[in-house]
Amino acid sequence: NFYFMKKTLIIVESPTKVKTLKKFLGNSYHIESSVGHIRDLPKKGFGIDIENNFEPQYENLEEKKEVISKLKKAAKNCDTVYLSPDPDREGEAIAWHIQAILPKGDAAKRVTFNAITKDAVLEALKHPRKVDRALVNAQQARRLLDRLVGYKISPLLQRRIKRSGTTSLSAGRVQSIALKLVVDREK
Repeated sequence: NFYFMKKTLIIVESPTKVKTLKKFLGNSYHIESSVGHIRDLPKKGFGIDIENNFEPQYENLEEKKEVISKLKKAAKNCDTVYLSPDPDREGEAIAWHIQAILPKGDAAKRVTFNAITKDAVLEALKHPRKVDRALVNAQQARRLLDRLVGYKISPLLQRRIKRSGTTSLSAGRVQSIALKLVVDREK
């Protein structure tokens, strides 16, 4: 007698992990890669609603159109979706962004593994969890700070400091503070 078993989809961050996972997980799993981030703040424009609690306006990355389409299609054809980007705050944010574009969004579970071995992966699959919003918020705060500092301070620098040559001045969340510490110490 014939029965149809729907597959489980595992979405990882890096395409190099796909081959390795396919080797030891076999055909009952469908494995795809997001190839890193799939959404971000807009390339043009500020993308942060300062008046509305600093709400970010994310958009799908143009260069990831095909990847997003592939992930949506794969998720539609699977019973279970495991979001398995890297186990750090960037990976957590990527998982959250993937979850947002999927047809069954919230049904997708987060699974992390620190080693790409059969035992580590199978053990991780036994312990799915929700996307950790605290980690997502940590990444989001860093991303918004990068944008706020870059957009607000860089133009100020360029107006104030006249330079010859083609290199443009920019300010960043880390180097701006580091420069302030050096100046304060020198004073």
